[in-house]
Amino acid sequence: MNELLVATGNRGKLREFEALLRDIEVRVYSLVDFPEVPPVEEDGISFAENAMKKARNAALATGKPALADDSGLVVDALGGRPGVHSARFAGSGADDGANNAKLLRELAGVPRESRRAAFHCVIALCLPEGECQTFAGELSGIVLDAPRGEGGFGYDPLFLVPEYGRTLAELPLALKNRISHRGRALNELKDFLQAHAGS
Repeated sequence: MNELLVATGNRGKLREFEALLRDIEVRVYSLVDFPEVPPVEEDGISFAENAMKKARNAALATGKPALADDSGLVVDALGGRPGVHSARFAGSGADDGANNAKLLRELAGVPRESRRAAFHCVIALCLPEGECQTFAGELSGIVLDAPRGEGGFGYDPLFLVPEYGRTLAELPLALKNRISHRGRALNELKDFLQAHAGS
């Protein structure tokens, strides 16, 4: 496998994937390179279902191996929300700021010890022939009551990683990639890709 399409248009997510895939001999494409790929409605009830739907769609449309992830924030105090709706928590087309603001509103008055949460990620790798595999990762933390840090994207400025005393938006990218939910899932995927590089 010497080519790989990362089925995302999210620049922040693409940067993370490119950094994590840098040491693998594979040419990385994104959806920017294939504007003809039809959009996918992420209407699955699980991260795995959405990830496979996106990756399979991209692989079939381009004839290239494709990977896609679905990830989100699962907050205990909100019964697991926003979950699979993390990217559109504040409504269709909502940006990171609107989603973060809604999360803070819903957690207003909830004490810090009850703000436990976890980022979940499932990465699906699908071949044009239809075969798919999934890889999962998780990172536990606490949702703060105000954003901290300038890096990352999404809910990163609100997500405190207790072991480091910093939010994901405050951590250097290399460290974030190593410990994050997406990084952990990608590390599993990397073993597979390295075994198939050039094939």
